Amino acid sequence: MSGVRGTRLRLSDSAGDGAADGAGGGAGGGFSAGDRLRHSDGAWLRAAGGAEGMGAHLGPVRTELATAHEGVLAGTVGLSALAELGAVRESWVRRIECARYECGALAGNLRAVARAQGETNESVRSSFAPVARVTHGVER
Repeated sequence: MSGVRGTRLRLSDSAGDGAADGAGGGAGGGFSAGDRLRHSDGAWLRAAGGAEGMGAHLGPVRTELATAHEGVLAGTVGLSALAELGAVRESWVRRIECARYECGALAGNLRAVARAQGETNESVRSSFAPVARVTHGVER
């Protein structure tokens, strides 16, 4: 505590993003009947969308790389650098495919986190239901 009598820090105060729902709070307020600690899956779902977008952006890169290398073979017969160029290209193709896979996996994992946190919130809320008392229509 801060040493100030009657002052409590609410979890929603430290979130700074409107995590509490309802009125009340502030110095000396503690929790009011309208306060709720809520999970928002928005950030997780936006990150998942970003990962999917990056994977989609990498989709045509393999074809673009092949198109860019089409004319390279002409006039280079007998050059030892040709074999090296092929190895480098294949390395990039593997890296691009790995990155696309990772983007897809990451998007799925981020969505799973959002889903799991939502389920945990519901489970915690439900576990308090037997001990919650209702006074004048306001759950406490």
